[in-house]
Formats: sequence, C-alpha cells, structure tokens
Amino acid sequence: MVLVEAVYRDTAQFPREEAFGLAAQIRNAALAVPARLAEGATRGSVRELIQLLGASCGSLAALETQLEIAVRLGYLKPDARAVIEAQRVGVLVGTLRRSLTSGALQQH
Repeated sequence: MVLVEAVYRDTAQFPREEAFGLAAQIRNAALAVPARLAEGATRGSVRELIQLLGASCGSLAALETQLEIAVRLGYLKPDARAVIEAQRVGVLVGTLRRSLTSGALQQH
C-alpha cells in the first residue's frame, strides 16, 4: 500500500499530457501489486497463492519498467519514493515467492 501511495504522489507531478498515458499505466501496474497479493492471501491453497504472487511479480516488473521510462524522460528522479518502494517491494515479494515455492517443492 505504501508503494501505491508513493506512485500516486509521484505521478501527480507528471506533465498534464501524461495523465492518461504513462501516469495511468504506472498507477494501474502499482494497483495490481497489492490487489493480487490480497487475492492470493484469501485463496484456499498455497498453490494459488504462489500463482498470484507470480502475477504480482509480473505487475511489479511492468511497474519498474514504466518507472524507469519516467526517469529517462525526466518525469521522475532516480531516487523518487516510487522507484525506491518498487525495489523494496520487489525484494519482499520475490523472497516470499521463492520461500513458498521451495516449501511447496519439498512437500512433493
């Protein structure tokens, strides 16, 4: 949720012509990350959770790419809060996914 808040605050400063372009794409990708995590947490199986963690990682990869584009275009600084939070969340979600995946493999 901190990632989404940072994305919304940082994209609010984008040029007006990007409101329905890159800013909207970045916001949608950011929203998908916690939404998929929440959905996965409410599913009844570890397998489904792992699947939705994978989808969350995919959204996060798209977000990081879009944030990099925003940095290259000069809309964001490389140390913008959204960029930092995306990296932090990437580490957390990736670690959780690997942990659950290795645990699921050990059960079989």
